[in-house]
Amino acid sequence: MIEEMPFLELEKEKPRVANCLDLLKEFEQKETPITGEKLKFSGVDGKDVYNISKPFLMADETVITGRVEARELPAESQVMFFKLENGTWALVEDALILKLEDGFVNNFKGKRITGGVETYPNPTETDPDRIDYRTVLYRGDDLYSLERFATGPENMKDIRLVEVNGKLGVFTRPQGGDNGNGKIGYTELNNLEELTAENILKAKIIENQFAPGEWGGVNELHLLPNGKIGVIGHIAYRDQEGIRHYYATSFIYDPATHEATPIKIIATRKNFPAGEAKTSELKDVIFPGGLERHGDGKATLYVGLSDVEAGSIEIDDPFIF
Repeated sequence: MIEEMPFLELEKEKPRVANCLDLLKEFEQKETPITGEKLKFSGVDGKDVYNISKPFLMADETVITGRVEARELPAESQVMFFKLENGTWALVEDALILKLEDGFVNNFKGKRITGGVETYPNPTETDPDRIDYRTVLYRGDDLYSLERFATGPENMKDIRLVEVNGKLGVFTRPQGGDNGNGKIGYTELNNLEELTAENILKAKIIENQFAPGEWGGVNELHLLPNGKIGVIGHIAYRDQEGIRHYYATSFIYDPATHEATPIKIIATRKNFPAGEAKTSELKDVIFPGGLERHGDGKATLYVGLSDVEAGSIEIDDPFIF
């Protein structure tokens, strides 16, 4: 008589997550993208302008936000507004200047939401010079009367908003512990008044997006006709020499099932003309600000370059298959 072996419930193996080098190899095997171009800015007294938004309409003005700072004074970063004049993005006179980093723009129920990263001193006994950061958000009908209305959790960047079936979809980027240098979370709220640090921290992590030691976040969102959300983001890692590598990415998220398609790289620093970097460890950094979809299968991606410049590039629309 043959004894039956006891049934052992095996733990499901976690799916292998493609790392940055895997994604880069896949991207570079495609046709070489058209080289992007750098954007020109005026009205900033020679300061660097980078980590821009895509162009957006506010009170009948088409503008972009840009992070502005002197190369030698990165701690004094400001977010300013620019409009296109004769091929150059000119500073909008008298527009509100926000003491923030990495500005972004969202929409909710017809309202324009502007935000960025605020740094602030948070000294401790062991670290009296400690500087922390948080995402803050402003709203208003024009560039001159924006008012702060929400503050994210301490040490969280890349909070982005999107309207989903009348509700407020919120993408987050918690760090620390199992989240490492940053994973992406998602939650839904009823309105902007519920956008509190406590509620933001309740977001559920989208699993299996980043390989160990790598991180990423959301930069801009597109609600698609099928109810899913097209996500423009970034993925990053630091190599053994301390060099940071940031790539522009896309994926599609389904808020009904909390599932996402695999992340894909859509642009790298090599797709733009060579240029300076704030430091040598930032020479391979690209930080997407937003995507203009043209409706013909093409789109224009707006990015920051190596923390000193900004550019744009025409790519295939990542949300059309």
